[in-house]
Amino acid sequence: MAASASPAHHATLSLPPDWMSAAATVVLATSLGMALLAWIDARMKRALPTIQMQPTPFNNSVMPQCPSMREVYKPVPFLTNCHVETIMASFYRSKPDVTYWRECLHMGDGGTVALDWEFFKDPSTDLPEDAPVLVLLPGLTGGSSCSYVLHAVKKAKSVGIRAVVFNSRGTAESPVTSPQFYSASYTGDMRAVVEHVSKSRPKSLILAAGWSLGANILLRYLGEEGSNTRVTAAVSMCNPFDLTISNANFTKGFNKIYDQNLANGLTRIFAKHEKVWRKGAKEGSRPESVATAKTIRDFDDAITIHSYGWESVDAYYAGSSSSLSIPHLKIPVLFLQALDDPIAPKEAIPYKDLAANKNCVLVCSLTGGHLGWVCSNRQDLGQSESSWEWIGAPWSDQVMCEWLQAVIKAKANFAITSAGHCALQSNPPEQHLVGAGQHESVTNVF
Repeated sequence: MAASASPAHHATLSLPPDWMSAAATVVLATSLGMALLAWIDARMKRALPTIQMQPTPFNNSVMPQCPSMREVYKPVPFLTNCHVETIMASFYRSKPDVTYWRECLHMGDGGTVALDWEFFKDPSTDLPEDAPVLVLLPGLTGGSSCSYVLHAVKKAKSVGIRAVVFNSRGTAESPVTSPQFYSASYTGDMRAVVEHVSKSRPKSLILAAGWSLGANILLRYLGEEGSNTRVTAAVSMCNPFDLTISNANFTKGFNKIYDQNLANGLTRIFAKHEKVWRKGAKEGSRPESVATAKTIRDFDDAITIHSYGWESVDAYYAGSSSSLSIPHLKIPVLFLQALDDPIAPKEAIPYKDLAANKNCVLVCSLTGGHLGWVCSNRQDLGQSESSWEWIGAPWSDQVMCEWLQAVIKAKANFAITSAGHCALQSNPPEQHLVGAGQHESVTNVF
């Protein structure tokens, strides 16, 4: 008798009917817990910026007009870690719509730098001819298309200050016409830029502001010029100050990522113009080693020190630090630093020298990262259509512009002078119109 086939039985996993509800409850509770911890952390890190200055009559007249630096700095939840804030601001900060027109200045050694001025399609929206001019110096590998620079240009315009971005050699797609890069110690280009701007805008006060390496170069220039500079006042932000300490800081933990990232930016710029360097390479330089450079120090050892005659990288860092220039500053300078900056560490801040110079005002926020300063104090919140509007203009823009406006007002009462004698390059500048989006794409501008 044939056996009858029995129907197949498949085992199925039976879950309690409320399983999905339980899982959702766990996820929600975890998310709320993380959000609560982030909120608590941000609240705990709220603090008044520390202000160090001499109580001179001039400083006492300026500071009451700078409310932003005297208010509690309010960091944003989830961005209180210095690395998270630095990276998020670099990649996700909004970019205001700015169109530039460009001047190419030819230096005496055959090199070229680019000045980017904001272009106004409607002349009625332009600033008066005698509006103050603010020369902006971006950080290493940075340029006029960087988000923090664009915001500074727009903020300056909103308070009646005309900004011009000084793009160092090879940055922001500026032409490279000589085997000479820029460096932390070289101030010749800055001197030529200030002279050109003062000659082209003779009715305007000249101001200056720099970030990171740009701040270092600015301070070096101001220290060398002393009271002869045509710059009336300056702002230094995220300044590394002591390059020996700052470079050593790159070797620690996560900071190695920044070091490699910046080195990659330098090698990319170099690769675009390698033939120029190889054709006129200075004795001792090693262009062939640039492609394998993993750190800024590697790049400086292969190119920078030989371009500027330094015996070693250590000698270059020790001799190029802007901290050396502090005692020689003869004009008002505002220093903005974040105490958790992973690239310009607080250990490098020359507190004593800054305190000893009556022209220096040091303002330090507890948090802010490097070129971050994302906080809920910002006055532009809600004015942008961007989904990332909460990572918009950095806190430093408001502080910078309030202070510069106050200095300009005080100038009339305290007779600040900005006369100087600098040699203007004889070659005429080239001019053409460019848009912010047409520049070199630099997203990692640490």
